[in-house]
Amino acid sequence: MGAIQDVFREYGPGYADQFGDRMPGDHLKVINDIICCRTSACGFAVYECNKCLTTHYLPRSCGNRHCPSCQHQKGLDWMDIQIERQIPTHHFMVTFTVPQGIRPFIRSHQRIAYDAMFKASSETMKKLTKDDKFIGGDVPGFFGVLHTWGRTLNYHPHIHYVVAGGAWLNEDHSWHPSRPDFYLPVMAMSKIFRAKFRDQMKDAGLLSEIPTEVWKQGWNVNVQATGSAEQSIKYLAHYVFKVAISDYRIVKVEDGKVTFKYRKPKSRRMRTMTLEAIEFIRRFLQNVLPSGFMKVRYYGFMNACSGVSAEQVRAAVELMQGFDISDPVVTDIIETQTALACPKCGAKLIYQYSVLPHQMCPPPCAELIIKEQGRQNE
Repeated sequence: MGAIQDVFREYGPGYADQFGDRMPGDHLKVINDIICCRTSACGFAVYECNKCLTTHYLPRSCGNRHCPSCQHQKGLDWMDIQIERQIPTHHFMVTFTVPQGIRPFIRSHQRIAYDAMFKASSETMKKLTKDDKFIGGDVPGFFGVLHTWGRTLNYHPHIHYVVAGGAWLNEDHSWHPSRPDFYLPVMAMSKIFRAKFRDQMKDAGLLSEIPTEVWKQGWNVNVQATGSAEQSIKYLAHYVFKVAISDYRIVKVEDGKVTFKYRKPKSRRMRTMTLEAIEFIRRFLQNVLPSGFMKVRYYGFMNACSGVSAEQVRAAVELMQGFDISDPVVTDIIETQTALACPKCGAKLIYQYSVLPHQMCPPPCAELIIKEQGRQNE
């Protein structure tokens, strides 16, 4: 059992009672899933030892993408796939951030605002890569990952993009590289990003709900040259399938308070913060994404529907460089799933079948499940 699961087990039901009907259904489901994860409430898998033939019953995980216990291996698998997909050229990490003043609005309109952030930022880069002053190509290649939290669980929506340094030009069917140290001008990106987001809010009829001063502020865009894509992908892999905070950051849980550690940006010194358990859960849940929302999105030749494939671009880049290409070498030790061992004799356990929650009697977490079903039926 992890520290975050302990917090939700002890204080989650009280949080649900306190906020009642004001809670989104997705939040109640996350509370329930984290509490029940890796317990009989999620069902169990049946294994048999291939040596002593002992039968073992292992509780299943909840599978919720906001559960800190369920996403680690998915992140490693995603990282391997993305490193393999990248083309052999220099890359950039491009980050789009919204001002503090608009964040309460975004938190209250998450689905439409997050979509608008993706659309405004991706169209900004597509627009500027066409300019001959910068790159002069009409099909760039990049993917973005939405983050919604800061280091202290504060609400901080932003998008990180891993961007290939250049773009494909359909007119001459060739690769147009950017400078290794410069992708696109950040001031121009900031202004276009802000304008495109504003246009989308106007079209949605929501412009009057946004403080007017945010349109006079600079919208922060950061561009960082990263060399190969590997460094950026390894950084993002920790966040693609990761939740707002992990168990290892929890220092202690006592007297109704949660203490966790964090670092400030550009600082190596570890600090701690203590929050009331209810406030800790509130901050955690404000990062729950709308049901079905895609937090990772692919654009240009990284998208299979673009008309230009990554393989086509890769071949052109290799031809330009005379095939003097070496694939990125993953130097970090990559954790892999190992076979389960029998606790009695140490032999390998063989999977037999699974028993799902609906095939069981009401589980120990039935109280919260019933509350959730009751809300859905109202």
